[in-house]
Amino acid sequence: MPKPAILTVDDEPQVLNAIERDLRKHYRDRYRILKAKSGDEAMETIVELRRRDDPVALFLVDQRMPRMSGTEFLTQARDHYPEARKVLLTAYADTEAAIDSINSIGLDYYLLKPWDPPEQHLYPILDDLLGDWAAMAVLPYEGIRVLGHLLTPDSHRVKDFLARNQIPYRWVSLEDDPQGRALWESLPQEERKLPLVFFPDGEYLTQPDNITLAKKAGLTTEPSQPFYDLVIVGAGPAGLAAAVYGASEGLRTVLVEKEGTGGQAGTSARIENYLGFPKGLSGADLARRAVTQARRFGAELLAAQEVTGLRVDDNYRFVQLAGGQEISCHTLIVATGVETRELKVPGAEALTGSSLFYGAAVTEAANFRDRTVFVVGGGNSAGQGAVFLSRYASRVQLLVRGSALTNGMSQYLVDQVEAVDNIEVHTGTEIVGLDGQDQLEAVQVKDRDSGGTRRLEGAAIFVFIGAIPRTEIIGDVLARDRAGFILTGADLVQDDKRPATWTLKRDPFLLETSVPGIFAAGDVRHGSIKRVAAAIGEGSACVQFAHQYLRTV
Repeated sequence: MPKPAILTVDDEPQVLNAIERDLRKHYRDRYRILKAKSGDEAMETIVELRRRDDPVALFLVDQRMPRMSGTEFLTQARDHYPEARKVLLTAYADTEAAIDSINSIGLDYYLLKPWDPPEQHLYPILDDLLGDWAAMAVLPYEGIRVLGHLLTPDSHRVKDFLARNQIPYRWVSLEDDPQGRALWESLPQEERKLPLVFFPDGEYLTQPDNITLAKKAGLTTEPSQPFYDLVIVGAGPAGLAAAVYGASEGLRTVLVEKEGTGGQAGTSARIENYLGFPKGLSGADLARRAVTQARRFGAELLAAQEVTGLRVDDNYRFVQLAGGQEISCHTLIVATGVETRELKVPGAEALTGSSLFYGAAVTEAANFRDRTVFVVGGGNSAGQGAVFLSRYASRVQLLVRGSALTNGMSQYLVDQVEAVDNIEVHTGTEIVGLDGQDQLEAVQVKDRDSGGTRRLEGAAIFVFIGAIPRTEIIGDVLARDRAGFILTGADLVQDDKRPATWTLKRDPFLLETSVPGIFAAGDVRHGSIKRVAAAIGEGSACVQFAHQYLRTV
């Protein structure tokens, strides 16, 4: 496979040669560096690259060029390479045009001339953009392949697990892919069980569970030592933040996750109100960046590893794993988050994982291209999911129990939903049943005001109807509220009395649970703010409280 290309375009030879020199110095071992002295010449290059199916990772283009401006060139180039990252080189007077391009063509960045020194003003920016491109790029394929039926829960589980753990794969449909069918028929009869996961070394797994799949895919599933300074359960934004800060501050840190990194936020198609990302970023992008950062600082991440319980013995805390192994530690952070509440209507259970999905299920969106799908819920996650699915589906029907979107959705998302032509909003609507055997055919809905029912036809349903805390692992070890969320800090002190499990003279720290040295962060905590930034803040703050706890024991 040829190296991905970086194409730079500038009509000034001196500038073009300078940028080519800097690009070659830093990227020539990983990318082909191509240059063109005009937009027309660059378009000819793009057409030739597309004809050969060669990948292009990034365009770096001067804004002020005769005949074709940088923005005009990027508009045309986007049709050939929509996933390539787009950067404008601008003078100070061109910044307004560059900012406008963020909205009009999805510009990723603009750089002011001069960019010297490149080590400070060029390479860090391009490294970030190229990393994003590499994570999303569809290249000539040489990796893991998943062979299965589209409408089977196990196939969805395997695809979702690989995607949420940032493991690239190619989906091969047994129904639609002749090569997939031939591969299936070449196997012994007793091994024809779906899904099948094929690896580049020629080996394959039949109906693998998550931990078997994780081991074969190269993820770490077993702890390297029996004792840590800090154990974190749950790899959502709170847990990942705790891992980054714990490891960076010298604590021997391990993060244990059952499903996939990112938690519920990891399934968000687009998070647009996160500080510092004016274009927004996907939950998968956020999780990938955080995992890389945590590993860089030395945190250990255990994938597909289920925690079954907690116990306390004097100043030691123990995490019990599904295989019977225990990890002990001085301090523990529970960041298990929440899970989407299940849709309890006739027909729902039979369709789960085939055409009924909880969360955005971004791995499945393209399978319902040009069809009608439903999104159920009135919060931000539902709004984000509806906007994302509208790129694929011919029509998205958003079913909301409340009387208005503004009751539970941020205004910026309300505006986006209302601006998308193929999203149809049904407020005051409640689902009472689903029709279909192997695949959804229609939903039965009731108008909450009139009580009347009607039948709406569609191919899939994506559910965002509230959340319940994932606290089954804590048993009776930690105090919880009536809804099951973990109590922390001042909420533990009632009538000036600390909980019976409290053994220290001081009151619990802000994010400390009813057991000293065990903390809770993110959505699993009673009274938490259900926002990504808040969860990240709590995860990082827990590390500071862990340090304070360690100084008291």
